Amino acid sequence: MSESLDDFSLSKSVKHKGSLQKVGIVGCGLMGQQIAILVSQSGLEVSFIDITEDHVKMAFDRINEMLDDRISKWGLTANEKKLILSRIKGSTEYQNIADCDLVIEAVNTNIKGSQLEVRKDVFRRIEAVVRPDAVIASNTATLMISDIAEVLDYPERSISLHFISPVNKVNIIELVHSVHTNQDTIEMVNKFARMIDRKLIQVNESSGHVSTRIICALINEACQLLMEGVSNVSDIDETMKEASGHQFGPFELADRIGLDKLLKWMENLFAEFGETKYKPNPIIKRLVRANLLGRYTGEGFYKYHDGKKIVKKGPISNLGRE
Repeated sequence: MSESLDDFSLSKSVKHKGSLQKVGIVGCGLMGQQIAILVSQSGLEVSFIDITEDHVKMAFDRINEMLDDRISKWGLTANEKKLILSRIKGSTEYQNIADCDLVIEAVNTNIKGSQLEVRKDVFRRIEAVVRPDAVIASNTATLMISDIAEVLDYPERSISLHFISPVNKVNIIELVHSVHTNQDTIEMVNKFARMIDRKLIQVNESSGHVSTRIICALINEACQLLMEGVSNVSDIDETMKEASGHQFGPFELADRIGLDKLLKWMENLFAEFGETKYKPNPIIKRLVRANLLGRYTGEGFYKYHDGKKIVKKGPISNLGRE
C-alpha cells in the first residue's frame, strides 16, 4: 500500500467548513499588534506578516511592551502573557498564512494619498495562498471594501472589519459588506466576533464608516479652535472629556491614533466628499512634516515620557516647528 501511517494519524485535525482556528494578519504595525493580542488572548492562533524581519522583530518587541504594561497594571499575569505569545507567529512569507481561516489586512504605509492600490496588492497576495473558503477582511477606515475586493477571484469572501483603537478597550467592530459578500462570510465573521467577545456594528458602505468620519471632524474643529486662540490644547481636551464623557479629548485621541494616520484619513475623506470639515487642518500637516506623530514618536500635541503625557508649553505657533 502506498499510504503512510501519517495518512491515518488520529492526531491530525480535520478542518470542517466554517471552522475558525487560526487568524492571519497582514501588516503588524500598532493596529495589527493590538488585533494580534486580542485574537490570541481569545484562544485563537495568530500568524502575522510584515515586510521585513526587522519589522517582525519590532512588532514582537512592541507586543511584549504592551503585555508588560498590562501586567504592571494588574490586568494580566505573567503566565497569561506566555500563553498569548505562544499563539502568535510572525513572518515575511505569505505562505505562512496559507492555513488561516480568516485573514485581516491591516497595512499602514508612508505612501501619500489613498492606499487603495497597496491594499489591492495585499488582497491579491493573500488570495494566492489561502483556501477558496477563507475569509479576507480589511481593517480600512476610509476606503471602500468593494473597491479593494474587485481584484479577488472570489470577491464574495471579502468584508471590512474596522477595529477601533485601543482595541483592548473598544468593544465594537464596524462591519461593512462588499457588494459581493456572501452569507458564509457573514456567518464566519459573526462567529469570530463572538470568539473575541466583540459586538459587530452594521455599517452601510461609505468612506469613513461612522467612527472615522466623526473623529476626523471633531479633531479638525478642535484644531480650528486652537488656531483661533479660543483655548489651548489641554483645556480643550479637558472641556470635551467633561462635556461628553469621552475617555480622551480630541488632541489626546489624535496622538493615540497617530497624526500621520489621521492625515491620511482626512485626505481620503476630503477626496471622497469634498467637504471642508474633512480638509486636514494646517496644524496637523505641520506636525506630520516635523515627524511629531503622537504617542509612538514621543511627541505630538503633547510630549510623552515613560508613557506619561506632558503638556507642552508655549504658543500654538511652536507646534510642529522644525
